Amino acid sequence: MKLKVFTLPTCRNCPAAKKITQEIAEKYGLEFLEVDINTPDGQLEGLMHQIMSTPSIAVDNEVISRGNILSREELDAEVRKRLGNEATGN
Repeated sequence: MKLKVFTLPTCRNCPAAKKITQEIAEKYGLEFLEVDINTPDGQLEGLMHQIMSTPSIAVDNEVISRGNILSREELDAEVRKRLGNEATGN
């Protein structure tokens, strides 16, 4: 499973979203990726996920938050739910 946080250098909420996302990825041993949508590769990735605002967070390829910060508890619950679904094959 991979956690991605989509950011911009000028985004004032992005550092907090990045920190929370990175902490949850480390907690569960997941891959963490920051995507700066100000770069050419980041713009392409953002377009593929229809990212129009930052910060945005994706679990694998599903965007779960657009333009706002999920709390640590909200992101943790989302990841646990998905890890449970992987274990049961759902």
